[in-house]
Amino acid sequence: MSVTGRFAPTPSGRLHLGNLLCALIAYLSARSRDGRFLLRIEDLDVPRCPVSLAREAMADLSYLGITWDETPLFQSERSDIYLKYFEHIKKQGLLYPCFCSRAQLHAALAPNRGDNTAVYPGTCANLSPLEIAEKMKSRRPAMRLRVPDETIAFTDSHYGLYSEYLPKDCGDFIIQRSDGIFAYQLAVVVDDALSGVNEVVRGCDILSSTPRQIYLQRLLAFSTPTYAHIPLLESPDGRRLAKRSGDLDLTQLSKRFSRDEILGILAFSIGLLPENRPAAMEELIRIFDWKNVKTEDIRLPAGILTG
Repeated sequence: MSVTGRFAPTPSGRLHLGNLLCALIAYLSARSRDGRFLLRIEDLDVPRCPVSLAREAMADLSYLGITWDETPLFQSERSDIYLKYFEHIKKQGLLYPCFCSRAQLHAALAPNRGDNTAVYPGTCANLSPLEIAEKMKSRRPAMRLRVPDETIAFTDSHYGLYSEYLPKDCGDFIIQRSDGIFAYQLAVVVDDALSGVNEVVRGCDILSSTPRQIYLQRLLAFSTPTYAHIPLLESPDGRRLAKRSGDLDLTQLSKRFSRDEILGILAFSIGLLPENRPAAMEELIRIFDWKNVKTEDIRLPAGILTG
């Protein structure tokens, strides 16, 4: 079966070096097997994701030589599609309104594995129709999906077997926010399926989202793609890179390094090259092998970033 991969950035800030590494590995994994590669702009939260940042993201990817085979999808334009699948789940009787505030959710005691969110304690899971009607007078609810008493396991093609017992490790989760915006978990599942994506390469900080997405795929009768998660890049002081910090974006990097030098830094950091040297995209496609991709998070040496 031919490979269709994708990169799906959220344009809430300029892409940093870690985002570009994820895009590169996803691209190399697909292109090294003569596969297709798609770009999706995950701009569901429109106020936080201006078009200008989406354009900058596409320009950054193009600068590095990352190309895509179809017109990029913008999630902000696909609400009607998400609504169709939301209604399909609703008809299965698996949704309920949740009136909990953000503060109440953060006060939950059980942290989710991996993504720093709290496992929902089920506060609104069994409200009566009368209680729902009363709460609706003062607050618009989010819509939460009940999870079954089930363990979902899958084999990540890079990290191996991963499993979650949904009630304990995940909990009922939101698929539509209180402001009406459809949540990431629903949108990503629908988009991957309708776009024919059969390989998802992304950072290991999203590994714990995968069982939830597999559960949604089953409810919507979608096939499950192959997942491959990669380690995260850390700054020389051990901090996770963040868009809001303006960490190592191409505006800074391209003033000090050529395109091939930037590609070489990324390839060396992840384990594709034995030394830090310039590398053309064509070479990286030719030599790419998942066996050489590291599994532990990567702290960037100060020397690489200071020249």
